[in-house]
Amino acid sequence: MLLTTAHIADACLRAGVPVRCAPPGVRAVVPGTRVRGRALPVGHAGSVDVFLEALESSSPGDILVVDNGGRLDEACVGDLVALEAQAAGLGGIVIWGLHRDTADITEIGLPVFSLGSLPAGPRTVRDRTAGDLPVTRGDIVVGDEDGVLFLPADRAEEIAATAETIRDTERRQAALIRNGTSLRAQVQFGAYLAARAKRPSLTFRDHLRAVGGEIEV
Repeated sequence: MLLTTAHIADACLRAGVPVRCAPPGVRAVVPGTRVRGRALPVGHAGSVDVFLEALESSSPGDILVVDNGGRLDEACVGDLVALEAQAAGLGGIVIWGLHRDTADITEIGLPVFSLGSLPAGPRTVRDRTAGDLPVTRGDIVVGDEDGVLFLPADRAEEIAATAETIRDTERRQAALIRNGTSLRAQVQFGAYLAARAKRPSLTFRDHLRAVGGEIEV
């Protein structure tokens, strides 16, 4: 059973790792598409050569993370970049900005996440500057229907193990709800309310940890 970005985000909280998400609105061009791989970050400067240069140092499975500052007045990735990335063995592209050539990108099949599409490409070439996305070569990129997360590679296995525990617990809780045992009963919500009345500082998350439950939102 696959881990979702929601499970992984909850696991980051549990592990004390900052939750770093791509800006809201970054979604898969083809719904249901997922990505996972090492980040290959690049700041867009109005010209395709920045992508070609990044691919020179790429490894199979990398995810090209394009920082175009969230601009909505130009598309910065099209079908040729997607094809070149696929030919280089990359596992996908995540864009803080727009793409174009949607029909071609869909046909190519390489997972692409972006803020949306626009027919017009860059009108000018700009100075290269460091991007604002907090992503480095030492990060892992994970994306699905809920969005995109960036994780430190040296904590990825730990986070994944915790996420699996959270996922499995939530699945068991869901099955019990469907079979007639309410979530309130499972997490002993009445006992929590009584305990909180005596100790107002008690949080629901603390109570959940004590009873082995999982609900993060």
